[in-house]
Amino acid sequence: QVQLVESGGGWVQAGGSLRLSCAASGRTFSRSRLGWFRQAPGKEREFVASISWNGGRTDYADSVKGRFTIARDNAKNTVYLQMNNLKTEDTAVYYCAAKVTITVSDYLSAMDDHRRYDSWGQGTQVTVSS
Repeated sequence: QVQLVESGGGWVQAGGSLRLSCAASGRTFSRSRLGWFRQAPGKEREFVASISWNGGRTDYADSVKGRFTIARDNAKNTVYLQMNNLKTEDTAVYYCAAKVTITVSDYLSAMDDHRRYDSWGQGTQVTVSS
């Protein structure tokens, strides 16, 4: 497992931008599949984006395609989520997640199911006002 700490959340007006960061500890970070999820009050945790170990594959939820970008820097043990053109419906607690030991199923998957991940950060609040 890896330990994950998110930062960069906050308050922003609709149409604005934020960049979330997730710093990881552990030597296995560079081999991990990484993902961002979010959870709004009263709703289930939902997939936002995921990225393969070398950044060669990225997947996004339809609701954020064209607005959000996931990236990683393995030298810094950090994964990012750049969020542009934010909408009020993006308001949620955002979590980063990691899966270290990748199965064949994981390799072929978009990693959009939170049950595939085995390490989670504590979350960072993003609030978008109109």
